[in-house]
Amino acid sequence: MKKQPTSRKLLRIHKDDNVLIVVNTVQPGDKDLVEDREIVFTQRIAIGHKVAARMIRRGEKLYKCGVPIGSAKEDILAGAHIHLHNLQSDYIETYTLDKDRVYAK
Repeated sequence: MKKQPTSRKLLRIHKDDNVLIVVNTVQPGDKDLVEDREIVFTQRIAIGHKVAARMIRRGEKLYKCGVPIGSAKEDILAGAHIHLHNLQSDYIETYTLDKDRVYAK
């Protein structure tokens, strides 16, 4: 069996993840190999941030660490930064206590 090359910039925690974690800051023009495809980064992305492992379509579930973390608000290109601008949480609404200690949305 051929061993998959190990990325030096990105980390995949679970085999089903379509979201990868940046482990070495990437700069515009940097390249990396993911799923036998070359990704060319178009922006600086800091350590700990998320990037798309492949093209992700609008509405598709995003998986990190083997669990869904939300859905894509728009099409996301491979290697693109994933954050609030293109990620929608699919978690249920949260409730907090207001000043009178009553649950409020």
